[in-house]
Amino acid sequence: MSKTAASPITVIILAAGLGTRMKSSTPKMLHSLCGRTMLEHALHAAAGVSPDNIVVVTGHQRERVQQAVRHSAGDLGCPVLTAVQEEQNGTGHAVMCGLSVLPEDFTGTILVTTSDVPLLDSATLHDLVNVHDQHPRPAVTVLTATVPNPTGYGRIVRNASGEVLSIVEEADANEDEKAITEVNSGVYAFDAAQLHRSLELLDTNNEQGELYLTDVVSIARQADRPVRAHHLDDAFTVAGVNNRVQLADVSAEMNRRILVHWMLEGVTIIDPATTWIDVDVELAHDVTILPGCQLHGHTTVGEGSTLGPDCSLTNVTIGCNASVVRAHGSDSVIGDGATVGPWAYLRPGTHLGTDSKMGTFTEMKNATIGEGTKVPHLTYVGDATVGDYSNIGASSVFVNYDGVNKHHTTIGSHVRMGSDTMYVAPVTVGDGVYSGAGTVIRHDVPAGALTYSDAPQRIVNDWVLHHRPGTAAAEAAAKAQEDAQKDTQKKY
Repeated sequence: MSKTAASPITVIILAAGLGTRMKSSTPKMLHSLCGRTMLEHALHAAAGVSPDNIVVVTGHQRERVQQAVRHSAGDLGCPVLTAVQEEQNGTGHAVMCGLSVLPEDFTGTILVTTSDVPLLDSATLHDLVNVHDQHPRPAVTVLTATVPNPTGYGRIVRNASGEVLSIVEEADANEDEKAITEVNSGVYAFDAAQLHRSLELLDTNNEQGELYLTDVVSIARQADRPVRAHHLDDAFTVAGVNNRVQLADVSAEMNRRILVHWMLEGVTIIDPATTWIDVDVELAHDVTILPGCQLHGHTTVGEGSTLGPDCSLTNVTIGCNASVVRAHGSDSVIGDGATVGPWAYLRPGTHLGTDSKMGTFTEMKNATIGEGTKVPHLTYVGDATVGDYSNIGASSVFVNYDGVNKHHTTIGSHVRMGSDTMYVAPVTVGDGVYSGAGTVIRHDVPAGALTYSDAPQRIVNDWVLHHRPGTAAAEAAAKAQEDAQKDTQKKY
């Protein structure tokens, strides 16, 4: 049986570093990729091993980091504590700070991870715990990987039998040790009691003058306690992020893995190179994603729907067999069989009913559109409810703002509204109403009525000739009048 099930586990996430190479006012661990901050990726990976506690060690900008922890803690299903490392005195000191918020009599396994390895997942941590648990007296199990360029990493030093002797940091390594390509990932499984004893023996006798957590390995060996390594074949899983270049590289790799997952689940992605999908997006079978799409947040897409090209959707729920083309949207719902776009803008609170249509150059906000209703083109619908099987003519505007407050418009079912209709809210239009083109609706319209604005069309003859002489318009008008006069003369 693995320790995941057999004994208590606490995960300590190190998130106190300065992150100076990011050159950012935002703490390194709060930079995002694929819909979560690096810290959130670390928290979700830790929560996946069902620990008794998660401890996040904070330091630099700790108020912002602690706020981010509190924001995420409710979704994790386990207690999340925070500790503070006031002085940046090494990883060993950071773990001491993390242990200080746990009960002194805690026994079991301590997993230590960092907040800047966002590809590290729960499955890898499960495997690490299981390897650690295979020995009856485990002291520490180190997660390692082999990389082509080990610069900057601690090296795993083994003896002729392959046993782990120590971890040597880059600054303290000799030339032979620097040639080693098996590196420390910064992720460990510790026996809690051995970790406490080893931390008491740490010193700062190294190039950095810090308390190295890596020295726990050699201390355990000296105490005749076994040290194990769990070697990862996929080194990218523990790739760290220290600058924007690495952030871009790891983001691209995470996105690639997400795309592979969904393609294997029955989603067609025409051009993976231009498709970005966040980790919390959900896609059904037979969804097709055309080039240039970005799906963010908790977007969900139903079976048989087609997205793209060129869609950017955040927290949008899309039903089955819908079509969304060249649209930008957030916090909206698109019903089964609905069509959206091209060039449509769904703002928060938009709800499109089954088989409805939101067409070209249409913007909606806080609007509910009924089943089968069409808003084909060049229209703004804000703070409105439109019933079923209605048609909103081109160039219509829902005039919802009076300069102080927003007001609601209600339109019934089976309504036929002419082009260029203005709805001055608050106003209600009943079922089956028709409107003429250019109507300004300021008052409620009863069911079955025809409404139109009856200002007469005025024509001022020869206005252009008198007021715009010498222009191309005047010349064209004069020629047309001459041609018309000649045609009249020919008839007689």
